[in-house]
Amino acid sequence: MAVLVVIVLGVELVLGWSALAGALAQLRAPHWNWVAAAVAAELASMGTYARMQRALLRGAGTKVSIKRHVATAYAAHSLSATLPGGPVFSTTFNFQQLRRFGASPAVASWCIALSGVLSAGALVVIGAVGGLLARNTGSWHTLVFYAVGAVVVAFGVRQLAEHPQLLDRPVRAVLGGVNRVRKRPPGHGHDRLLGFVEQLREVRVHPANFALAVVLALLNWLFDALCLWLCCVAVGADEINPVGLVIAYCAGMAAASVPIVPGGLGVVDGALVLGLVAGGLESSYAVAAVVLYRLISFGFIIGLGWLFWLAIRRKYRSAPAPE
Repeated sequence: MAVLVVIVLGVELVLGWSALAGALAQLRAPHWNWVAAAVAAELASMGTYARMQRALLRGAGTKVSIKRHVATAYAAHSLSATLPGGPVFSTTFNFQQLRRFGASPAVASWCIALSGVLSAGALVVIGAVGGLLARNTGSWHTLVFYAVGAVVVAFGVRQLAEHPQLLDRPVRAVLGGVNRVRKRPPGHGHDRLLGFVEQLREVRVHPANFALAVVLALLNWLFDALCLWLCCVAVGADEINPVGLVIAYCAGMAAASVPIVPGGLGVVDGALVLGLVAGGLESSYAVAAVVLYRLISFGFIIGLGWLFWLAIRRKYRSAPAPE
């Protein structure tokens, strides 16, 4: 296996040497003003995600300073991107932080779940718009289908939060099946679980807060895509088609959703490079732009996130996390 890996890497190096050499040449002297703009766009992307979660939590009655939300967003993102099984650690950390902010267990769970739904739905809508503009979709019906689907899912979660009694019968059925497998009485844990569901009655998100969260979810992805475009300009690839870049970006983010390796290293990079080349960029420019983008979005942002995590851990070291 080791010999086979060496042979494969050797062949790839020989075939891709010209593109790699060209990429290294572009990275030696990037336009630093565009690099600074790319960093600012990535910081704005992280800031909009933190504000989206803050809008949802604020709508549920918990008001916390934006600084604490930003620190939590950076730290949770770093846990998710760098650790094996990172999403599990990230969700647990995010839940503990929201509990420390004063949210009930049900409200914290609802906020995290709806944040994920809005974020995924926003990426789907952006990808659908990009495909429509590139004439890769047959008509406006595709865009309408994706948009309506995202709205229905988000509205459904919101309705369940406002009317938790709708969950009573499904909860009883699922819990009964779990108890049969665990060889417990049919009603074991029912009261505790329904008490958790009842806490969802606390959630009363104002439509304005919900609409703001939707807009911020879209801006989160758009600022990140803007960072990629600015990285292309920084290495001299300013002729990139914006629509092709959006499609390449969505392909890369879709690849990132499959946690094969931490941070999607290799997987995301390959998808982005292939997408940019398909969009009309030369391979050397595509490799250089993706390397620069990943240095900012992965290296720089992840480094900041771990610093925030250390600061949070130091602050709460003496105080146990809420259950």
